[in-house]
Amino acid sequence: MKTNFVAPVIAIAALAFAVSACDNKDKKMAQAEEEEHGIILANMDTTVDPKDNFYNYVNGTWMKNTEIPDDQVRWGGFGVLRKKTDHDMLAILEKAEKSDKYADDTDQAKALMIFESKLDTVARNESGVKPLQPALDKIASISSVEDLQKVITENATLVSQPFFGIAAFSNPSNSAMNAAYITPGGLGLPDRDYYTNTDAKSVEIREEYVNHITRMLQFLGDTEEEARKQAETILAFETKLAEPRLDKVASRDFRNFNNPRSMEAVQNMVPAINWEQALDDLGVTKDVDTLIVMQPKYMDVVQKTLANGDVDTWKTQLRWATLNNAAGMLTTEIDKANWDFYSKYLNGSKKQKPADERALKTVNNTVGEAVGKLYVDEMFPPEAKEKAENMIDNIIVAFKDRINNLEWMSDSTKTKAIEKLDKFTVKIAYPDKWKDYSSMEVKPGNSYYENMTAVGKWNLEDNLSKINEPVDRTEWGMSPQTVNAYFNPFNNEIVFPAAILQPPFYDYKADEAVNYGGIGAVIGHEISHAFDDSGSRFDANGNLVNWWTDKDLENFTERGDKLAEQYSNIEVLDSVFINGKFTLGENIGDLGGVLAAYDGLQRFYEKNGRPGKIDGFTPEQRFFMSWATVWRTKQREESLSEQVKTDPHSPGRYRATQPLQNVDAFYEAFNIKEGDSMWLAPEERVRIW
Repeated sequence: MKTNFVAPVIAIAALAFAVSACDNKDKKMAQAEEEEHGIILANMDTTVDPKDNFYNYVNGTWMKNTEIPDDQVRWGGFGVLRKKTDHDMLAILEKAEKSDKYADDTDQAKALMIFESKLDTVARNESGVKPLQPALDKIASISSVEDLQKVITENATLVSQPFFGIAAFSNPSNSAMNAAYITPGGLGLPDRDYYTNTDAKSVEIREEYVNHITRMLQFLGDTEEEARKQAETILAFETKLAEPRLDKVASRDFRNFNNPRSMEAVQNMVPAINWEQALDDLGVTKDVDTLIVMQPKYMDVVQKTLANGDVDTWKTQLRWATLNNAAGMLTTEIDKANWDFYSKYLNGSKKQKPADERALKTVNNTVGEAVGKLYVDEMFPPEAKEKAENMIDNIIVAFKDRINNLEWMSDSTKTKAIEKLDKFTVKIAYPDKWKDYSSMEVKPGNSYYENMTAVGKWNLEDNLSKINEPVDRTEWGMSPQTVNAYFNPFNNEIVFPAAILQPPFYDYKADEAVNYGGIGAVIGHEISHAFDDSGSRFDANGNLVNWWTDKDLENFTERGDKLAEQYSNIEVLDSVFINGKFTLGENIGDLGGVLAAYDGLQRFYEKNGRPGKIDGFTPEQRFFMSWATVWRTKQREESLSEQVKTDPHSPGRYRATQPLQNVDAFYEAFNIKEGDSMWLAPEERVRIW
């Protein structure tokens, strides 16, 4: 489960990303898979005994014959589908470009303007760093903390800074209303641990980060000597702001973020900032008497930092942060230098993605619903939505049955859990109400930087306008063309965009066992997030309220600890282990998802009749094989190391098998006995939902 503050969706793993090209071997395999439905036998390695290595039994030949495309850092079922979806979307955009039906003020035209302006590298290269000059001039003018406040609040979409942000999001004590939050500012490295860990790799990363900053600042005209001196200052400064932040395990518990403070208390906490003036300069029009301070200890350090009056260091940091965040909007040389560090060095990517795919990603991330309308019209038949709805209903009923049959939970807590299921909102394929981008100032003739500034301004104003307003629960956190799914605990909702309702997750021509092992288990995964170690802290109405008895919570925690221990013992690289506590929510989601989907499949058979073997495999065998197919993954070592440090999802190949070792039906399906490598003694199997 991954919670992002501004868009706090709890998402299924994003384990691979789209690519534009693969070699002929990959193309032949992809074509073969398009011609077959269900389990692709050619991908299996039947020389392997499933009792000893189930992952290789199901995926061995695919693993041997598949190469990770150069512009990818990991590759598998998600990546293949994302590649196809991107291919479809680029064709849809090309068709839209040739059409004269979209006037300049339409949302679709704005999407095309963003797409085309990003691809206009001639204009971007001619502009150089000139687009940044107004922001750099404002930074240079700072001579006091009062100046600093004015610059970062009046120019919030131009000047990037590491101190704090203001945002609207659901109030955890009253999820029907939006509250104002004070968030930590951004940092240059992707995780707090990169600043605080003392292992050799973390030290190396910090050294390379200094080298990267040194390289980047020279694009602003600094000499190498000047740039390196500033880079050392920036690392030290960011480290001070990283140290007091919650670590990644503590950050998974929203109770740690729920710190409401009166305006007076906030003013006393950080008196260096005039908070009423700051809110006014940011454009907050509502009267705000309470703010939720996400990390009070961090804000104490912000106050000390601002009180010391080191204006030159503030300006150095703001200058770097502004360049860093704008790097992808500037010249191709600056964009490539940014990629060299964040993608090539940190993740092991060998090649940048094609320009059109990068431009498409920007469109999806900015005005995604505008082109999502086009995607749904072209690619998503209405009957697919109906079939998905039926499967979801069936799996929810199966999950209820599992709750009612739990031996470790009391009746009173079961009643609350069932109430939560009964109040689920299920969103499938696309929103009933689309976002309106009409006030977004993307215009003909704008440069790419101007368009992205307009996007940032629109997003900020749209978000801040929601402070102290009712939550709009019709909104989606993902566009329809997103290959993913999520659970939002504040809305008590599960959401499945149209793009994930395709092979290998869902194939209407495949047998039900394969579909339940694919999209069915994904559905079960998202349902289970409502009852993982984080989602279970929210009640049926999405409020951060404890609905457990003390004994039931103790039992649940013990079982979660046992599952975390299982995963913490998995060594993915030499001396690199999965963090079981950090990944616990996703691991509970996988285990609960497989079990609920399996039971849902049995319910389907009870109603519709049980089929015989297909390709020599029973329905139960095909169910588990389908799950292992979904999570097959090839991954570069750098990416794997980065994932373990920063991603709350376990690596794909371990998601494919570790949950199954806790499922009794898996042992029965493949006749796994004590002494087999896949065997886990019954008393060691974790049983939660």
